[in-house]
Amino acid sequence: MPLFALGINHHTAPLAVRERLAFDPERLPGALGELIRAEPVREAAILSTCNRTEIYCASGEPAAAGEWIANYHRLPAGQLDPYLYSLTHGDAVRHMFRVASGLDSMVLGEPQILGQMKQAARVAGAAGTLGTLLNKLFQRTFAVAKEVRSTTAIGANIVSMAAAAVHLSQRIFEDLRSQRVLFIGAGEMVELCAAHFAGAHPRQITVANRTLERGQALAQRFGAEAIRLDEVGERLPQYDVLVSCTASPLPIVGKGMVERALRVRRHRPVVMVDLALPRDIEEEVGSLDDVFLYTLDDLGAIVESGLEARQEAVVEAEAIINARVENFVQWMASRDLVPTIRALRDAAERMRRHELQRALKLLGRGDDPHKVLEALSHGLTNKLMHAPTQALNQGEPASRHDAAALVSRIFDLHSGD
Repeated sequence: MPLFALGINHHTAPLAVRERLAFDPERLPGALGELIRAEPVREAAILSTCNRTEIYCASGEPAAAGEWIANYHRLPAGQLDPYLYSLTHGDAVRHMFRVASGLDSMVLGEPQILGQMKQAARVAGAAGTLGTLLNKLFQRTFAVAKEVRSTTAIGANIVSMAAAAVHLSQRIFEDLRSQRVLFIGAGEMVELCAAHFAGAHPRQITVANRTLERGQALAQRFGAEAIRLDEVGERLPQYDVLVSCTASPLPIVGKGMVERALRVRRHRPVVMVDLALPRDIEEEVGSLDDVFLYTLDDLGAIVESGLEARQEAVVEAEAIINARVENFVQWMASRDLVPTIRALRDAAERMRRHELQRALKLLGRGDDPHKVLEALSHGLTNKLMHAPTQALNQGEPASRHDAAALVSRIFDLHSGD
């Protein structure tokens, strides 16, 4: 049965496109049923997160599934083509294994995606669209992800500026769950940082941006609040962590602004991470007591120390995945042969019953048992050998040669024995 995965993710599509293809969790069961009815697919599951929307199907055509997802979200035909990817058979299996293991995530090695894939499988199972093949694939996917995470250091080392920002914050605040985090900007780097900080479950997340609508679009993904950039000075005392990355040519957060915030905070510590170039936070802010200011250079040193170890883990993870993909593809191939094997056994069983009934009749009329058994064995042998003998005697010389090699392998024939 054909297998394919189709979708978009943060590698292939900008946020504005990913938003339009997201599925409302409450409507997902209905969407699965609609997909099964609309397209020639027997099994289907949909993974919809802030960074990807993917459809996994057994049977059917990827192109038809692409048209369906565009129609479902009321998008013009062809508008998604530049962003969509489709993978079939072993490539689809490898993709699911890599996604679940965190190798295809915006945050390399992040664990949240595995839970999201398990939820996608549960929804498809409840909707009745998860058949034998996809169910087996999901279960194998979860097992591979567990193996990767338990036998490699894929999630143990910091290899991104965003992860380093969280790491530095946790040096000051051991548990971020009671802290409030403010992001200034709504670009890709802030998006990455927000994904990392959201995984630490802080008490509050706020996004400040010059364009409020863009800030709101990012904030909605993380259940956060959005404010205007000109509100930062007034709101700054509320936050324990500030992460800034804008394209502003001048600093946004000055020493005077921070001094006023510290007085309101009664000098409780605050972590500030400046990822902008030129800087968003005045250099003098770092000299203030109770302020822990980190720049791109500080984060770069942390990233460099973890990069080598993480790359080794990625190589190990890919090796595990490649081996498990091969195993699953072999399982699918053997599954495809089940009807042929069943038909072969049924044909042999019919021959056996026919010869047995004939022998029982001969014994019933008093024939010599020895001769009856001889006839039974000869009759069964002739019937079983008829088809392969016919294949060896028919066709062109080249095809007869191939048939001879196949028969020799199947029946384990060895010349000279």
